Amino acid sequence: MLKKIILFSFAFTIIGLQKVVAQKLSHPNPTAETRALYQNLQMLSTKAILFGHQDDLAYGVGWKYQEGRSDVKETAGEYPAVYGWDIGKIEHAAPNNIDGVPFDKMRDYIKAGYERGAVITISWHFDNPLTGGSSWDTTRNTVRAILPMGEKHQLYLQWLDRAANFLLSLKGAKGEYIPVLFRPFHELTGHWFWWGSRSTSPEEMKEIWRFTADYLRKTKKIDHLIMVYNTNDFKTSADFLRSYPGDEYVDVLSFDTYQFDLKNKDRFISEIKRQSEIVTRLAAEKNKLAAFAETGFENIPDPNWWTGTLWPAIKDYPLSYVLVWRNAGYMPSSKKMHYYAPHKGGRSAKDFKRFSQNPRVWLEKKLRTKKIYQNQTN
Repeated sequence: MLKKIILFSFAFTIIGLQKVVAQKLSHPNPTAETRALYQNLQMLSTKAILFGHQDDLAYGVGWKYQEGRSDVKETAGEYPAVYGWDIGKIEHAAPNNIDGVPFDKMRDYIKAGYERGAVITISWHFDNPLTGGSSWDTTRNTVRAILPMGEKHQLYLQWLDRAANFLLSLKGAKGEYIPVLFRPFHELTGHWFWWGSRSTSPEEMKEIWRFTADYLRKTKKIDHLIMVYNTNDFKTSADFLRSYPGDEYVDVLSFDTYQFDLKNKDRFISEIKRQSEIVTRLAAEKNKLAAFAETGFENIPDPNWWTGTLWPAIKDYPLSYVLVWRNAGYMPSSKKMHYYAPHKGGRSAKDFKRFSQNPRVWLEKKLRTKKIYQNQTN
């Protein structure tokens, strides 16, 4: 028992140190709103875990593009605290993203979430610039081809310019840039994307991350990005960090892990605890934020998943937010339902309501009171 008390005390000492010193972004000159957001997320991470949902405002189970709707809101009575979006297909100057969301609508949804005081995070499922295939085309070493002097470097610059134009179009009511937790090359320790572990080397991955960050910051003059390093499929701290580009290029350490069947509940919980321990410890050592950037259980077959699985897995760790994937509803291509957040009438709706009432789980109403885009510490 004494050992447990000592360990518990040590853990919160580390968290306390993180709260005091982890205030500086990797960007040398961020906007005031971006700096305030990062500092406030640091302080809140010792008190609460923000709940997020991908594409929450755009569509849900049985509906699409209906103003004011949200599956999370219709089950919990309020919007999520974190909104996830993806800019896949922006590289082709397409009107809609990889999941069919018009970029014009996405811009409006991002502004609406920001004006309500929520957090915005953006990933990028971009196509393979070397082969012309999708993000999942791992047939060749594409990262090497888009590095400086690579055969597709100029094309990559064009794609970055298009992404930058969208990011620079995200502005609030006063013309200020909306801060974005930007999560490029996500799940980079996995093997399923062209930037993943089987298709490139750790050194190449580090180089392209640094180049991308420098290009967006220095060449495109984007000062409102909080850079999120994101992994999947790691066993040790060394695994997690094997493609890490350096503290001067990262602000948030994060990971993605999903549950895939009812039988592995205990294994899933223990895995999330193990990964959370690694990531939050590294974040404290590096004075960064930690986050559970993607998770979920497709169609949520466990009616008590929120309080019986997710919360036990994350409750002991200072994770700034947890985000579940999108509610696409019925997908004709696969002829099945596809959703990760609760929805009205869904089997887990009542349990999610209980989960959302946990004083340490924050949705948008509690977060709004903190005015996270202003310099304050309360």
